[in-house]
Amino acid sequence: MPLQLSARVSIPDDELEMNAIRAQGAGGQNVNKVSSAIHLRFDIKASSLPEFYKERLLGLKDSRITAQGVIVIKAQQYRTQEQNREDALERLKALILKAIETQKARRATKPTRSSQRKRLDSKSKHSALKKSRGKVGY
Repeated sequence: MPLQLSARVSIPDDELEMNAIRAQGAGGQNVNKVSSAIHLRFDIKASSLPEFYKERLLGLKDSRITAQGVIVIKAQQYRTQEQNREDALERLKALILKAIETQKARRATKPTRSSQRKRLDSKSKHSALKKSRGKVGY
């Protein structure tokens, strides 16, 4: 079943390379016997994603993306292989959707007249206060 990113864009299963590996960390004998962690690899350049998606993904500064343009995700949070597979797919989907988000364009604004006046009044008060601390000349 393909990974659905949006109504029009999805990633076919044959473009996702998933391997079961043994998880790290504590877990007793079970962790040494069972390959419950998932190692997901997704080649951005060789994928069927639209060019816009590919450019955005390759432009990301993310440690999970290699220099060759391959996304590597290691999922080992859960005890079962199925849960880790779902987690890896969700993390891949979140990464891709985050990459294609467009920032809202910033519109330059000017300070209002009253805020300018308040700022200048504050400066002149501060200046007067500092002048009053000077030496007294008789």
